[in-house]
Amino acid sequence: MKKLVIFTILLMTVAGLRGVPTHAQEKVTLTYLSSQGWIFEGEQELAQKFEEQTGIHIDYQIVPADQYFSVLKTKLNSGEAPDIFGGQSGVTDLTIQYDVEKNAVDLSDAAWAKLEDPLVAAQSTVNGKLYGLTLWDIYGTTWVISYNKAIFEKYGLTEPKSYADFKALCQKLLDAGVQPIYEPISDGWHHVLWFPENGPRYEQATPGLAEELNANKATFADNATMLTALEQLKEVYDSGFMGQNALSDAYADRTKALATGNVAMILANLTFPQQVETDYPEVKADSFGQFVIPLADNQLLNINPAGPTMFIYSGSAHVDAAKQYFDFLTQPENLQFLLDDNAAWSSLPFTGVKSKLLPSQQAFLDTHPDRGTVYQTAVNYVNPQWMDIGKDLTAMFTGAMQPKDVLVSIDKRRADLAKAAKDPAWQ
Repeated sequence: MKKLVIFTILLMTVAGLRGVPTHAQEKVTLTYLSSQGWIFEGEQELAQKFEEQTGIHIDYQIVPADQYFSVLKTKLNSGEAPDIFGGQSGVTDLTIQYDVEKNAVDLSDAAWAKLEDPLVAAQSTVNGKLYGLTLWDIYGTTWVISYNKAIFEKYGLTEPKSYADFKALCQKLLDAGVQPIYEPISDGWHHVLWFPENGPRYEQATPGLAEELNANKATFADNATMLTALEQLKEVYDSGFMGQNALSDAYADRTKALATGNVAMILANLTFPQQVETDYPEVKADSFGQFVIPLADNQLLNINPAGPTMFIYSGSAHVDAAKQYFDFLTQPENLQFLLDDNAAWSSLPFTGVKSKLLPSQQAFLDTHPDRGTVYQTAVNYVNPQWMDIGKDLTAMFTGAMQPKDVLVSIDKRRADLAKAAKDPAWQ
């Protein structure tokens, strides 16, 4: 049986405990504050191994997810943060939520920093300095279009290289009595993915657009590529490519919809085929292929490089010990152990780690070196209005709004959120 490190779940008074400064001869304890769901069994086992090798103990302080950020912010503001704290990466959060330039240690010189995926590292970087270590499955959760290979072969279809190609193959499927796409609009969030996930294409068409948007020097409504993407998304819906029941279809039924063979495609995580096989063992994961979202003629891979990330508190009495722990976790054999031990993960964003992706999925990633960051991460004040964008897109599908109206609405909410945050670019 695996040995686990015992940790405390804090239902939290704001006052939590900090490790007491030690003399060189005394045992060092690193306090590690994290949200529930971010610490897996494999890391706990490695922490025990780390203690056996170094004598440095890791004291996990796990806070319920709905309380975590308020607890962390209180501790940071009071100057009583733990030695290590978790947070979501993303340049905006690093600045607004954690003020890492004040509260976290610069990790730019760490050996592991050179091995981390550059897009991932960028979301833990402020003003050229790396402040966080992201150990999360970034690639397996990438949203791509999965398609039924047998259906494509039956009708002589190939992966589209443009929106025109995509539209043509959808029409051919529809004419043959096959629903082209399963899109569960009723959940309110999934259909939003088609728009901000296409961020790399917007950036390609208008280099520096994300930076301009964050500086309040550009708008969504004035961007021609974004307008094209929404016009095409509306055409996909209006043409019946999402089926007759898209407004009532549910995300929970996604694997069933694709397993039946009555639907050809779905926008889903890269590892969606494995989910289908888990739910329907007779449908093998390798019976699906993948391609990128083709709106606005996109051929770039959309990556969301943000995720749960570890930071070292700048006020810690044990900065060197915490750095030592980060170095330990990122040793190649330990990264591989973290991945192999976690059934929910398929990859980690470090070179030298063998993924658990299917060979075809790894080949898909390898053949798409041109990639970029999705706009809900690259652009401020987009992610917080996700469900509102979903309502606008539904209104667009039903004719209550036009594509340009949706963009104007996004701009207005961004301005409201920025002013509430006292963003100087909007003052």
